[in-house]
Amino acid sequence: MIKQNNPNGIVINRDKDDDIDIDRQQEGKLLIEHRTSTELQHVGLQVWRGALLLADYILSNPDLFRDKIVLELGAGVGLTSIVASFLAKEVICTDINVKGILKLIRRNIERNKSYIKSKICTNELDFLNLDWPTFTKQNLHQATVILAADVIYDETITTGFVQTLAKLLNSETPKVVYIALEKRFVFTTADMETVAPMFEDFLRRIEREQLNWDVEYVKIDFPRYFNYNRVKHMILMKIRNKLTEQCN
Repeated sequence: MIKQNNPNGIVINRDKDDDIDIDRQQEGKLLIEHRTSTELQHVGLQVWRGALLLADYILSNPDLFRDKIVLELGAGVGLTSIVASFLAKEVICTDINVKGILKLIRRNIERNKSYIKSKICTNELDFLNLDWPTFTKQNLHQATVILAADVIYDETITTGFVQTLAKLLNSETPKVVYIALEKRFVFTTADMETVAPMFEDFLRRIEREQLNWDVEYVKIDFPRYFNYNRVKHMILMKIRNKLTEQCN
């Protein structure tokens, strides 16, 4: 178990409307249980920088999340969902149920319940199984904001992630997706240069599926509330379904 300390000093208070009021002159703490290292198939048990970047974005742009129904895909230890719950109307926190990860998320929610304003629930969701029960399907489609952090690291999982997004965005309800990740570079003899294969594969799959999405890159110069190295290869993407936008 760790304490996430913010060198900038953040305490989470409530204003007269019971909304989050951030005072940078004081220090606050979130208690997050996580692993420091795991095998590749269990990386969700770690805290990755993408989750911290996304958490910073939420706190820096409260009006985008206030009173919304938020769905997080591949939530890992639940950090981003917990931060979203400071502002949202409801948070649906999802991941695969391996190595007790859903129980871990629930423990982290319990540890930080004094900060949580909204209803927050955990559900199992596997990118590789799109045959969702009716209740799960109805629950997920209510969300208008979708979050995902550092879920693009494996070809098979990336394929499932894109298919999951396509299913969720195939809706008349306006939705926006925020994806945070760190581009991981390798040198390949095929390209004879350093490339970020998983990120590039993600972009190719969007194009290959001919998905009518509007993709933009968000500047990551917003305030930093958590103590981590915001490296230059970090990316925050904002995705909307163009057809959905025309229904507004």
